[in-house]
Amino acid sequence: MARKRYSVERIVAAVKAHEGGTSIGDICRKLGIAEATLYRWKKEYGGLEPDQVRELKQLREENERLKKLVAELSLDKSMLQDINRRKW
Repeated sequence: MARKRYSVERIVAAVKAHEGGTSIGDICRKLGIAEATLYRWKKEYGGLEPDQVRELKQLREENERLKKLVAELSLDKSMLQDINRRKW
């Protein structure tokens, strides 16, 4: 089954609809998603506005990129220290 990507606005609208009193079943049928997906969205994006969600995603992507960079630099440092310890 192909995976659908929902826009930030659509996710926030679904969460707000649930908070507004619309039943979970109705929202899930309308969007074609599982209840678990809606609960996950609610846990992750509940109470946020679309611009805040976009900023959150950008910060997470930047954090992931920086973590990879730190891991690569740590590996390089470790390799250089191992080479330096050897007696030639």
